[in-house]
Amino acid sequence: QVQLVESGGGLVQPGGSLRLSCVASGILVSCNKMAWYRQAPGKQRELVASVTSVTRGGATNYADSVKGRFTVSRDSAKNTVYLQMNSLKPEDTAVYYCNDDRSGAWGQGTQVTVSS
Repeated sequence: QVQLVESGGGLVQPGGSLRLSCVASGILVSCNKMAWYRQAPGKQRELVASVTSVTRGGATNYADSVKGRFTVSRDSAKNTVYLQMNSLKPEDTAVYYCNDDRSGAWGQGTQVTVSS
């Protein structure tokens, strides 16, 4: 059974940084395409960033709105995927979810609030 557990969200001022973590069990994050999505109130869930499996080169992809500010990475030894978020803006406020593309599994989400 695939389980994804996110952490690292919180309240941060505009311009600040946060690092989200997604600890996986039941899969190897190095073998799957992993992604981060977010959903703001009243909006559809949207793709933020993804990283392909190691065998597919670990290619990354970002939404235009976060390019240059967010970085997705993984630590195979810890079976964890990260989302480093810098230069945060109020419009980044959302619940952030981790996703395993192969199984379709989702984590429970972690709230990120960017506000002064």
